[in-house]
Amino acid sequence: MFIDQVKVHLKAGNGGNGIVSFRREAHVPLGGPYGGDGGKGGDIIFEVDTNKSTLLDLRYNKKIVAQNGEQGKNKKMHGADGKSIVIKVPLGTVIKNDDTGFVIADLKHVGQRVVVAKGGKGGRGNYHFKSAKNPAPEYAEKGEAGDDLMVKIELKLLADVGLVGFPSVGKSTLLSVVTAARPEIADYHFTTLVPNLGVVKVKDGRSFVMADLPGLINGASQGKGLGIQFLRHIERCRVIMHVVDMGAVDGRDPVQDFKDINAELESYHYRLMERPQIVIANKMDMEEAEANLARFQKEFPDITVYPACTLINEGLEQALYKVADLLEVTPEFPIHEEEDTGVLYAFTPNEPDFTIQNLGNGRWNLQGPKIDKLFDQTDFEKEESVRRFGNLLREIGVDAALREKGCMDGDLVAIRDFEFVFEE
Repeated sequence: MFIDQVKVHLKAGNGGNGIVSFRREAHVPLGGPYGGDGGKGGDIIFEVDTNKSTLLDLRYNKKIVAQNGEQGKNKKMHGADGKSIVIKVPLGTVIKNDDTGFVIADLKHVGQRVVVAKGGKGGRGNYHFKSAKNPAPEYAEKGEAGDDLMVKIELKLLADVGLVGFPSVGKSTLLSVVTAARPEIADYHFTTLVPNLGVVKVKDGRSFVMADLPGLINGASQGKGLGIQFLRHIERCRVIMHVVDMGAVDGRDPVQDFKDINAELESYHYRLMERPQIVIANKMDMEEAEANLARFQKEFPDITVYPACTLINEGLEQALYKVADLLEVTPEFPIHEEEDTGVLYAFTPNEPDFTIQNLGNGRWNLQGPKIDKLFDQTDFEKEESVRRFGNLLREIGVDAALREKGCMDGDLVAIRDFEFVFEE
């Protein structure tokens, strides 16, 4: 079964908690704090596997959870790191954040690995907080939470050339005669239900990968027919081979067919029209083919057309030479800006460490990424840990900002579901 799009909930492992412990050996007077750090949570990693050609393995695996890190141990021993999960996916897989649509990674290199969900860092044991003022701290950090996100995983075939055209114009037949691929061929529309790949070997020794996509119809870019499901597979193609039925077997107009398909390509993504096109005038053995070809060339005088009859592999050799020539000079068309790692980046403004909201009646709400991190690392069951949390908030300017907003002693400040009394 060909599955090229799935949604999966990823939950990386949480970091293990640091612990509070003291050295109590008879021969070591005043041994001091000895609590170890928690282990790092497991990552969720995606890796290219060339033996895979579909996302079927992920279709029924809706949630993937990595292992949490273990808590720290006595004698400053580090807790074990959580085991990471490696997910094997086909070459050409794109991973997006389902909430924002942001592309996290584009896996288009053999053996490429990308950490999509990072495990949380382990919390520090009390050994790290020893100081001259506090030689025996009785608090430790909790581990950070691992990434928790819903991702949309799409497969976009890595082909050099994409075959496009209306249903039953001869795309599958063309693929079958120029490659070793054996797509289903029949005398009815939408015979091709999934994309098919084949390697074309030109007689001069050059070769390239060709993809046969299910037939497009008017409105495909808006979801009609099968087009919208598979148009994504043409995004990576550097050359488009446009097959037109010059015999007008189904009573359609070849000139209008060509215009309609290009309109759908342009509507789907504007960069598709930047790719060079090779036009195959198929079914030239039909009665009206010559007249239609003359009219087509008059309508599009700047386009080179290759008359052919794919059923008997006639007229395709020169077209394949031309495709090979174009591939040598046509660069890739990256749709996203990316680095060599295949991890995608976009500019996002820096978020403030915290924001303050006046809820009225002496109540305030405090939130932000820095606040969340400190909150998650604090053990609120230990008084000393809570005191440290308050000192850290003061150090990052929370107290001063609350005063500036008008917060008074005795007011209630909420962080998530907890409320604290504001005071010096």
